[in-house]
Amino acid sequence: MRMAWVKVPPENRPIFQAALPKDPRVETVQMFGGVAAKVNGHVFAGLFGRSTMVWLAEPDRAAALSLDGAALFDPMGNGRVRSDKVMLPESVMHDPAGLRRWIARAFKAAALLPKKAAPARKTAKKAAR
Repeated sequence: MRMAWVKVPPENRPIFQAALPKDPRVETVQMFGGVAAKVNGHVFAGLFGRSTMVWLAEPDRAAALSLDGAALFDPMGNGRVRSDKVMLPESVMHDPAGLRRWIARAFKAAALLPKKAAPARKTAKKAAR
């Protein structure tokens, strides 16, 4: 059974932005109707539905999944989970210090990954005449 799409509540955006590390390598992009944060081209956190998704390495991933209400990230709601991303419980959006700690863990792990190569730019195809 597919879940209904849930818009990111507008009040979650400033909470998420305030929880991001104050590091010049952090960049934010629009994604899934919310905001995602990247470092070295890797998404490490993002708003989705009523909460935040984080990319975590083990054992942080196991610790996050032990939180009541946390789950592996399943953006389409069809059981095709992302085994490296955790959807934090909604309650974390009411705990700015806790959210900041989880996002910091995700940032620290993602910052260790090699820089992602920029996608190749597509060139406009000329119409054959």
